[in-house]
Amino acid sequence: MKYRKKPVVIEARQLTKDSLFPLMHWIDAEGGKTGEWCWDENDDQFIVERYLTIETLEGNHKATEGDWIIKGIAGEFYPCKPDIFAATYDCVEDA
Repeated sequence: MKYRKKPVVIEARQLTKDSLFPLMHWIDAEGGKTGEWCWDENDDQFIVERYLTIETLEGNHKATEGDWIIKGIAGEFYPCKPDIFAATYDCVEDA
């Protein structure tokens, strides 16, 4: 048998340098939980990974710069890679 995913409107925000703290506030204010994060500025001599840890239904997941953070239909939060997000979701007008 084949199945089609039901059309569901979700809320999502992209993790960027400018959105890190507002995103953490959004997750925590909406009942989610953020954990460890690293957003060190790097120089040309080495690369520092930038990430935010989010508590998901499956345990802690690391979202890296550019990932989308999705609030699911049950209020859960989880990260999604940009290419998967673009292939799975279309933008809809705000209600």
